[in-house]
Amino acid sequence: MKYLSASIIMGAALAASCASSNGSFTLNQPSDTLTIVNINHAPKYAILPIEEEQPEAQVMLNGTPMDVRLAVNKVDYTVPFPLHAGAEKDSLVIKNLARNAVAWKHIELADTFDTANREKFRPIYHHTPAYGWMNDANGLVYKDGEYHLYFQYNPYGSKWGNMHWGHSVSKDLVHWTHEQPAIARDTMGHIFSGSCVVDHNNTAGFGKDAIIAFYTSHKNLPGNHQRQQQCIAYSLDNGRTYTKYEGNPVLTPFDGLENFRDPKVFWYAPQNKWVMIVSADKNMRFYESKDLKKWSYMSEWGAGYGPQPNQFECPDFFEMAVDGNAQHKKWVMIVNINPGFAYGGSGTMYFVGQFDGHKFTCDTAPNDVKWLDWGKDHYATVTYSNTPGRIIAMPWMSNWQYANLTPTQQFRSQNALPRELKLYTADNGEQLVSAAPVKETEALRNKATDLGSFEGEKQAKIDNEGAFELDFDLQAGTADKCGVEIANAKGEKVSIYYDVKAQRFVMDRAESGITEFGNKVEPHQLDNAQSLKRYKEVTVNYHNAFALGTWAPVPVKADTHHVQIFVDKSSVELFVDGGRIAMTNLVFPNEPYNQLRFFGGKVANAKAYNIK
Repeated sequence: MKYLSASIIMGAALAASCASSNGSFTLNQPSDTLTIVNINHAPKYAILPIEEEQPEAQVMLNGTPMDVRLAVNKVDYTVPFPLHAGAEKDSLVIKNLARNAVAWKHIELADTFDTANREKFRPIYHHTPAYGWMNDANGLVYKDGEYHLYFQYNPYGSKWGNMHWGHSVSKDLVHWTHEQPAIARDTMGHIFSGSCVVDHNNTAGFGKDAIIAFYTSHKNLPGNHQRQQQCIAYSLDNGRTYTKYEGNPVLTPFDGLENFRDPKVFWYAPQNKWVMIVSADKNMRFYESKDLKKWSYMSEWGAGYGPQPNQFECPDFFEMAVDGNAQHKKWVMIVNINPGFAYGGSGTMYFVGQFDGHKFTCDTAPNDVKWLDWGKDHYATVTYSNTPGRIIAMPWMSNWQYANLTPTQQFRSQNALPRELKLYTADNGEQLVSAAPVKETEALRNKATDLGSFEGEKQAKIDNEGAFELDFDLQAGTADKCGVEIANAKGEKVSIYYDVKAQRFVMDRAESGITEFGNKVEPHQLDNAQSLKRYKEVTVNYHNAFALGTWAPVPVKADTHHVQIFVDKSSVELFVDGGRIAMTNLVFPNEPYNQLRFFGGKVANAKAYNIK
């Protein structure tokens, strides 16, 4: 990193001026909680020191103040704050940071910011931000050979705040290039989640094939209230930069509802119109438009559906062929909820039914809950637009119970592997959604080791740096349970097995490594009766939001099940039978997992074969 060094001389009086030895910037502090940083010949960045456990100070260059946890007692890490590069004079206004904070001794100026990976738990083949905080995937869109991944992003710290749309681009869904944030927080508020479409026919008038982003502007109001309204921005340079529409907002709730967010927009060809779904507290609202600017209310769906109480978020809605039959299609509604997941906190459920262009009718009863993923760390899942013939989903890999507490600092949070969704018929006749890793993940394979077949109890060591894929077929025979234990020399382990009697797959991470960073959770604090029931069945001895096991019922019975397990530094993802079971969990081992133990329970006729 090329810093322009600055030695700060702190003044004793409230209005004292503080200058650097080379004159690159001075500090003027007219009061104990107001500082003006006057910068001469501004470089690209002011490098701000962060202390994560401190309250937020306000840092403003022009227009919109950003909330930054500036260092008071110690420096945890630094973040870059963009300046007017090349300006002869520039200034930052910083409020609510005391004169004696250590931040004043550590602010520096630079033309570059070092994003080299120094994090023990940063994954090798999963998408993460270069630095800062990330949560929900936003605006997923494919255009001209590129997959755009926008995401909820805080560039000024590794905890939630200052919501921008961060931006990464890939040509294959597995190798990502970081771009500059695409849509920044402004005076209307935080830039919350949403979606993008390619306006092939220029219905909005911004230009043929413009990418149009739909997002929620979120503003905190006095009295612990909030205002959420839908806005649009458009890009004419393939998604690199966006211009916010001067007529924003384009949609506000007709009843003043405060939880009104995360617009999902798609083209409904049978009626030649655009449709928008918005999460409206515990429901979804449908709107229609011809020009993407003027929206009319159509219907509402969701009252009483799913675990109660809950908060609907990040909707998605698309049509799918059942069992690959293009003549038999159903509509799928994805609903992300928090809280309400089976194992506590946040999760992704879905509902299958019919859509007539005006309203959605679900095939199942309100209390019939289907989870897209049975792991603890799968949320805010939405799908790509403009990918004909494929439904590609991108989850956020965390849980709101502990998302701000996971043991990383340079960055926090990652995306799970992108998944291709399909609709199939289960043994009970219901239509269910499978979620398998996209075929593009096969390009990550650079070395294959054939481990042959194991029967009963067998062990093997694997040479890796914390990232590998394990692929095998599992035959239970008459075993009580059979599966594999993934471990390291410290005895930290993740156990993944098929519970034959209960007809379910289990992943237990209770002894996976670091598990105590989260808030302690007692059984009476869990979200609902269903959550408590599963908690008692799977994690009788664990009382922590993180240290537990998760399980999933087997939807289609078979003598043999195909198992894929993806391990990457701080995560384990399980896929069974082409994604008919998906289970995503974070892990934080103190050393990489490098040992496998296949087991077959009390009898030796359980078999794992074709192991790679």
